[in-house]
Amino acid sequence: QVRLVESGGGLVQPGGSLRLSCAASGINFRLYTMGWYRQAPGLERELVTNITGGGSSNYEETVQGRFTISRDNVRNTVFLKMESLKPEDTAVYYCNTGAYGRNFWGQGTRVTVSA
Repeated sequence: QVRLVESGGGLVQPGGSLRLSCAASGINFRLYTMGWYRQAPGLERELVTNITGGGSSNYEETVQGRFTISRDNVRNTVFLKMESLKPEDTAVYYCNTGAYGRNFWGQGTRVTVSA
């Protein structure tokens, strides 16, 4: 059974930092691209960033230079370091992977950027 469990969200002031984690189980982790998506209130879920098994990454334009995705293929965990956070980064952040022909999601972790 594939399972993704996010952690690390919370309330942070503008300009602050957070580090999200997503622990994966049930897959041969190192083989799969892992992604972070977010969904703000009233908006569609959007891709923030992803990272291949080999470590190549892509970023959505508004987070380029502020967010960093990384992965630990021994601990089966993907991380999202978020810096210089802005109120518009407020959203529920979801971990994602595609495996066995299906899309898998975590339960999400809420990030609120507010003074």
